[in-house]
Amino acid sequence: MKFLLFFAKRFIAGENLEDAIHVTRKLNKIDIKTTIDFLGEHSHTREEVKKNLENYFKLIRAINILKLDSNISIKLTSLGLDISKDYCIDNLKKLLKYGKKYQVMITIDMESSKYTSFTIAVYKKFIKMYNNTEIAIQCNLRRTNKDIKNLINKKPNIRLVKGAYIEHSKDYIQNKHIVNDKYIKYLRLLFKTNSFVAIATHDTKIINYAREYINKNKIKKKRYEFQMLYGIRQDIQKQLADENYPIRVYIPYGKNWLPYYIRRMREQKEIFFFVLKHLFR
Repeated sequence: MKFLLFFAKRFIAGENLEDAIHVTRKLNKIDIKTTIDFLGEHSHTREEVKKNLENYFKLIRAINILKLDSNISIKLTSLGLDISKDYCIDNLKKLLKYGKKYQVMITIDMESSKYTSFTIAVYKKFIKMYNNTEIAIQCNLRRTNKDIKNLINKKPNIRLVKGAYIEHSKDYIQNKHIVNDKYIKYLRLLFKTNSFVAIATHDTKIINYAREYINKNKIKKKRYEFQMLYGIRQDIQKQLADENYPIRVYIPYGKNWLPYYIRRMREQKEIFFFVLKHLFR
C-alpha cells in the first residue's frame, strides 16, 4: 500500500487534516478555492461513522478558525447510509447544522446509482432549512433530466459532473459524446434559472463553451464556479484563476484513500499502466 500511496498523492492531499490544510493554503494563495473531503465512504460500523463525523467537525472548525477559502464535500455512505437511512439522516442533520454554525458550505456527493434517489430526496428535505448545502448531479444517468427539472424550483446549488461510477447499462449513458451534449444542455438549463451551478469538469471543450456562454450572457460570479479535481489539469486551474473566473479544487484526504484512487486511475489509464509496469520490479 505504501507503494500505491506514493502514486496516490498525485490525487490526494495526504492521510491527515494537516495535509489538506497545507494544500488548501497553497491554492488559496493563487486565488483558487477548495472543497475538502475526508475519505470515509462505505463505512459499515457505527464506530467508523462516528470517527468520520468527528473528523468532519474538526475539519469545519479548522476552515473557520484558519479562515480558509474552502467548503467541504461528503458522501452519505460515510455518514452511515449502508447501516440505516434514518441513522444517516440524523448524522447529516448534525453536520449541516454544524456547518451552518461555522458558515461552511457542504456538498453532498453522488455515489453509485442505487443511492441516487435517496440522496436527492435528502437534499430536498434539508435545502430550505440549510442553505449551506450543495448536491452533485451526474450527467451520465438517464434519469438526470427529470431530476434537474424537479430541483430547479427549489433554487438549488448543483455541482454538475459527468459521473465517475461504473453503472449498469440500463441506468447510465455509455456514449461519451452524448454525455457531453447532455452536460451542455443541463448547464444551459441551470444558467437560465435561479440555480447556482458548479461546472465540475476537466473537459476543455465544455470549459471553453461555459466561458463563452458566461461572457456572452453576463452571468454573475455569484451564480457559478468552475470545479476541478486535485492533481488533474493544474494548468487549466491556474489559467481560470488568472483570468478571474471563480475556481474551486476538490481536495480529498484520509487513510481510506484507495476507492477514490481507483476511480481516478480508471480516468487516468496512462498512470495505471505505469504502475503495473513498475509494480513487480
